[in-house]
Amino acid sequence: MKIVVMGGTGLVGANVLERLAKQGHEVIAASRRTGVDVVTGEGLRETLTGAEVVIDVTNSPSFDDEVALNFFETSTSRLLATEAELGARHHIALSIVGAERLHANGYFRAKLAQEQQVAAAGTPYTLLRATQFFEFLGAIVRSSVDGDEVRLAPARVQMIAADDVASTLAALAALQPVDATVEIAGPDSHRLDQIVRTFMSATGDGRQVVTDPQALYFGATLTDETLMAGSIPRFGHTEFDGWLRKWARDRATARQAASSPANP
Repeated sequence: MKIVVMGGTGLVGANVLERLAKQGHEVIAASRRTGVDVVTGEGLRETLTGAEVVIDVTNSPSFDDEVALNFFETSTSRLLATEAELGARHHIALSIVGAERLHANGYFRAKLAQEQQVAAAGTPYTLLRATQFFEFLGAIVRSSVDGDEVRLAPARVQMIAADDVASTLAALAALQPVDATVEIAGPDSHRLDQIVRTFMSATGDGRQVVTDPQALYFGATLTDETLMAGSIPRFGHTEFDGWLRKWARDRATARQAASSPANP
C-alpha cells in the first residue's frame, strides 16, 4: 500500500515512516526538504498520485496566531482537494487534545480550524488528537519563564512520548477510516508544575518552579480538564520516568559524540 506522510522528515513523521516501511508499505516522506510544499502545492500532485493513505503531521513554521491559521487552512485545503482529485481513501491528521477548549491560544484555534476542514471535506478520515509530548517540555519551560523563575499552573496533564503517537498513527494507517476523532494520552496523570520541576532537575536547570494557579499556558488559563483526554482515550505505554532516563542517555551520547576528536 502506498502511504504518504506529510511532514515525514520531522520528529513524528520520520518515526511513522520507519514503522510503515518495516511493515512492507511503499512509504513516501513529503516535506519541503524532499521538494514538496503543501502550502504552495509544489510537488504535491506528483507525490500523492497513487497514494491510498495520507498521514498529515505537518506543522506551522510559527506559533503566531495569524501565521498558524494561514498555514493550517491553506495547507489542509490544498491537501484535501488534491487527495479527493486523485482518489485517496483515508486521510489521517494529527491534532492536539484540548484544541476545542483553548480558545485563548491562536495555535489551538488554528488546529481546531484544521480539524473542522478535515471533517467537512468528504474524504474518509481519522483525526488523532494527542496530549502534549514529553519532547515539548523544554518549550513549556521557555514559555513560562518569569525573571529567574518558571511559573506554572498545577493543572493535570497526561503528557505522552512522541514515539507512542507515531506508533498509533502507523496502526491507524492499516485500519478503515472512522470519520471521527480519536484521542491518545500518556499512561499517567501529572501536575504540570511538578512534571516540569522534575524535567528541569534532570537537565540541571536550577531555576525555581513556582506553582501559580493563574499562570498562563501559552496565553491561556488552565483547569484540570483543559489538557486531559476524554473519557475513552487510547493510552501510550511510555511512562515519564522511563522516557526521561532515555532522554538523558541520548543527550549524554550526543554531547559525547559532539566533543569527540572526530567532531572538533
